[in-house]
Amino acid sequence: MFKVQDLKGVLPALVTPLTRDGNVDEAAIERLIEHVLAGGVHGLLPLGSTGESASLDDAARRTVLARVMKAAGGRVPVICGVVQSRLEAARAGVETAAELGAIAALVAPPYYYPIDQVTVLDFYRRVAAGSPLPILVYNIPQNTKVVIEPATLATLAREGTVAGIKDSSRDFEYFENVCIATRDLPEFRIFTGSDTMLLPSLVMGGSGTICGAGNIAPNWVVKIYDDFERGDLKAARAQQDLLIQLISVLRAGVFPSAIKSALHLQGICDPWAVAPVAPLDENAQGRLRDRLEKWGLLEVISQLKT
Repeated sequence: MFKVQDLKGVLPALVTPLTRDGNVDEAAIERLIEHVLAGGVHGLLPLGSTGESASLDDAARRTVLARVMKAAGGRVPVICGVVQSRLEAARAGVETAAELGAIAALVAPPYYYPIDQVTVLDFYRRVAAGSPLPILVYNIPQNTKVVIEPATLATLAREGTVAGIKDSSRDFEYFENVCIATRDLPEFRIFTGSDTMLLPSLVMGGSGTICGAGNIAPNWVVKIYDDFERGDLKAARAQQDLLIQLISVLRAGVFPSAIKSALHLQGICDPWAVAPVAPLDENAQGRLRDRLEKWGLLEVISQLKT
């Protein structure tokens, strides 16, 4: 039985494979899970930003998590993203995650209206009160308009309200301050959501990454973590340099269309995102194919099938 303290390393923030008509593609979820597990990942995160959670309805979210849990089969821990603007909806999302077998919930603060730190504290305390799962904070201010300040996070951590954080702000100074504010709490889990920051985040004491590139090249991301754990900083830096090049091409189009297009080129799922987001156009997809082929990343799924 996995616990929050087992969370470390590389957890792909899974895409949500969809059919052209917008339904959840359950067979593609299974292919995706096998692909990332073959790449050596240490856990899974469905229904985060890469998984388009805020754009899915409740039935689709439930289908996604249920299928991920079945495909994972207890091989790695699964935490579930909860992105809701209403307190009661967030609490319901945590309850569903627990019912379906997730070991923790990654909860974003209420979005749309900017809120102050007093409200942030109140929100997470209310979500955690009676929660069936440990709660991790999801700091992604570019999407929510809310920054969970390091002092606020430290308060929540010390009182036992939250067990960790995924920071997707791309603000390394913020990340450092989170590490400093919680360094006396060895069981508190600090993940970067910015693949480009994985190696420096580990140097500062981070637990690993919950990242989009883990869908496409899970073994690349895992290698950075493994090289660092082994003390081979030169190898880790070289792999981080390569990963940054991949991430730069995955930023084409409207997020997460490039990630889904890459997975389509790998034969894992169709390229459809939640409407109205469109797949990459033909020219952009051609450029993406060229880069993936150059790096040998189009061979991954064919190797998995053999």
